Amino acid sequence: MFQAVDALLAKAEELPAPEERARLRKAARLTQQQIADALRVKRETIWTWEKGRVEPRTPQREAYARLLRGLAERFPGPL
Repeated sequence: MFQAVDALLAKAEELPAPEERARLRKAARLTQQQIADALRVKRETIWTWEKGRVEPRTPQREAYARLLRGLAERFPGPL
């Protein structure tokens, strides 16, 4: 039962604000195309996520959130 709840919480995870998504990508010197290729979406999709026009959906949302968490650990923003 707890595993099912944890899975739901992971799916409902908040993503950073769109501008922070772009900052993290740029800090890591990644291109939108590199992220798109890894997530198996079009480059334009990454652009819309970084502009806040569209929010990612499962299963890309979970993978994108994982990527962003990892980048945030490596490239913390200003306090």
